[in-house]
Amino acid sequence: MSAVSTAVSSTPPRSRFKQFAGRAVSSLLKLPPHTTEYTVHHGLRVPMRDGVDLIADHYKPATTNPAGTLLVRGPYGRGWPFSMLFSRVYASRGYHVVFQSVRGTFGSGGEFEPMVHEIADGADTAAWLRDQPWFTGSFATIGLSYLGFTQWAMLTDPPPEMKAAVIIVGPHDLSAPRWGTGSFGLNDFLGWSDLVAHQEEPRFRALVRQVLAKRALAKATSALPVGEAGRALLGTGAHWWESWLEHPDHNDPHWARLQLHQALERSEIPVLLLSGWQDLFLEQTLAQYRRLREREVPVAVTIGPWTHTQLMSKGGPTVVRESLGWLSTHLSGTGTPAREPVRIHVNGHEWRDLPDWPPAMPERVLYLQPTGRLGDAVPPDTAPASRFTYNPADPTPTVGGRLLSPEGGYRNDTRLAERADVLTFTGDVLSSDLYVVGSPAIELSHSCDNRYNDLFVRISEVDARGRSHNVSDGYLRATPDSRTVRIELDAVAHRFKAGSRIRVLIAGGSHPRFARNLGTGEPLINGRRLASATHTVHLGEGGTSRLVLPAGPRLP
Repeated sequence: MSAVSTAVSSTPPRSRFKQFAGRAVSSLLKLPPHTTEYTVHHGLRVPMRDGVDLIADHYKPATTNPAGTLLVRGPYGRGWPFSMLFSRVYASRGYHVVFQSVRGTFGSGGEFEPMVHEIADGADTAAWLRDQPWFTGSFATIGLSYLGFTQWAMLTDPPPEMKAAVIIVGPHDLSAPRWGTGSFGLNDFLGWSDLVAHQEEPRFRALVRQVLAKRALAKATSALPVGEAGRALLGTGAHWWESWLEHPDHNDPHWARLQLHQALERSEIPVLLLSGWQDLFLEQTLAQYRRLREREVPVAVTIGPWTHTQLMSKGGPTVVRESLGWLSTHLSGTGTPAREPVRIHVNGHEWRDLPDWPPAMPERVLYLQPTGRLGDAVPPDTAPASRFTYNPADPTPTVGGRLLSPEGGYRNDTRLAERADVLTFTGDVLSSDLYVVGSPAIELSHSCDNRYNDLFVRISEVDARGRSHNVSDGYLRATPDSRTVRIELDAVAHRFKAGSRIRVLIAGGSHPRFARNLGTGEPLINGRRLASATHTVHLGEGGTSRLVLPAGPRLP
């Protein structure tokens, strides 16, 4: 394929200023020094097989010996901050960078349908790339979030010129975070739809909308029915919204085009994965690592103390440094592997390199006890059960956790623990540090008077002053015919400090992170009726409940 280019170079003063700013940022982030100047050619037209043109910018290094070519594809525009993190930082180190807006966004033709066209459009872009006179003969991909999904799309059938990928909090299955727990990820995916639907509005209108966005989203997630409330927020945009609600089974064929598991089974391309313990897609990143590792594909993973969006801020220096190292090894051929396959940040402590994930850890079992205690001893058979009532008219709120929104991450959840619709079980003061590394699980002997019920569980750390902060969460749309429920919580690497206590919280929801269970069995999209659910957690009489931790006094 060939393209008719309407590209224009950046004006020299602007280009010089941006390159000066790039050097300042590099110095601040303690990155390897720049090796070259570069020019930017805007507005390249890249033809697709159906006649649609996608728009891209080409960052061209001023060197006769380029390090390689990078391809970046995403829906959020080609300006700051994406241009700095995924274009300029690499162009100034000798890489040709092509930054493309996906179909239906920021000048690219066609209609934006989330994730649907990325396999075909990625393949067509690679075909165009190989015909460009400046192409270096091989390329790698890089990007965050949706920009990671476009990479998995290309990895379903990698072009022969593709040599490496750097995937940052990038999902390969977009059905799982929406419905994987059995409950819809309401706040994240309504908020994301609103962002994408309005991101290209005129600047003043977009600024006003951004100021009002938090309140508008809170209003929309609080109203019923969910489909109608979402549409009131979205207006005429995000035509996909209702279809996401209409298909609650993530095994439904509706989601097939958004599930790229074949990439994990086919690709042999070296992949660097970067994520955060509080990232929305953490479990997918770990699944990607495990499967590629099983298949002996070159893969490495780094996980820091970050949320999804913090990979572009607090995590930015780590992301860029490790990306440059991976690309120099697997694309330019100038580097050598110098790291273990797994690099994790142990919260409250240090970075640690490991040969694999999860590491071998001792098992520590703590039993839920009467009067809200958490201890080593098995409660007596006569221990009474604990109960709470979940009322969907006043749903248990979300406090922190793996959210897209700024309210996510590590938060003080003391008030959450004090609510009447939340059970809390708190352990004794730890006499020494306890390291939890892996995936905790909770096994509940549980019953409920309403077959339509959910379970939210959390591990928190209570400090010496009695303040509680979240560590790991789990969520499940409960099954009505199961007395014993096992819920695997988020993977963690966490140090519970000496003098702190471990706390377990149990509730019937976490709204609006997860859409509330209406308690009536009505479809989420149009349900209005509400019914409460009284949960019983058995502590001895009728069964025992316990927390299972991969934990010990030392790090692996």
